[in-house]
Amino acid sequence: MTTVDIPAGWPTTEEQARAIQDELRGKVVLDEPGPPPGTGHVTGVDVAYDDDRDVVAAAAVVLDAATLRVVAEATAVGRISFPYVPGLLAFREIPTVLAALGALPCPPGTVVCDGYGLAHPRRFGLASHLGVLTGLPTIGVAKNPFTFTYDDPDIPRGSSSPLLDGREEVGRALRTQDGVKPVFISVGHRVTLADACAHTLALTPAYRLPETTRRADALCRRALREATARAARDGR
Repeated sequence: MTTVDIPAGWPTTEEQARAIQDELRGKVVLDEPGPPPGTGHVTGVDVAYDDDRDVVAAAAVVLDAATLRVVAEATAVGRISFPYVPGLLAFREIPTVLAALGALPCPPGTVVCDGYGLAHPRRFGLASHLGVLTGLPTIGVAKNPFTFTYDDPDIPRGSSSPLLDGREEVGRALRTQDGVKPVFISVGHRVTLADACAHTLALTPAYRLPETTRRADALCRRALREATARAARDGR
């Protein structure tokens, strides 16, 4: 497990964070298809918090995209680096997520985030932010549509409908299992929306959420429990 300090110069105000989003948003690449779904590595990242103890834990879990077998995993723990502000959640998560990715013993390939990419009020959610900082192809797979609207997709697995901000399509509502509530897909960086949906379907053979997200969620929660138990033993 890697221990993370808040980076020097990390934003402390909403105005500073929004200025960084404005600066980096123009670097998002939207015209690359990214690695073909079902090939190479695909990595899930997720975080868990204990706000009372000021602790955040991140996990990165690498799967073989063809078999969904776990190839490698890493965790990182640090202090929460930004207050809770809707639309700026990436600033709470990025330092520990970057540390977890950096601790992996192999290339992560395509990265799947439990959150948003372009489906974000400022068109720069965690998946886009992480993609620009790392140069990796990234996808946002969210559990809810945030502030956007959609028509319910058809019942069969693989059905989808546009996720809309007014008339602008910012992502897709995608049915990953027959009759189950959809997930909400958006491009992060260096992946097309069609391929982002195809990656997600390849990662959901049995459950609503991608295997990447399920495994990273379990691992970061375990890392948080271990970190808070250790802090309690040390009297912190």
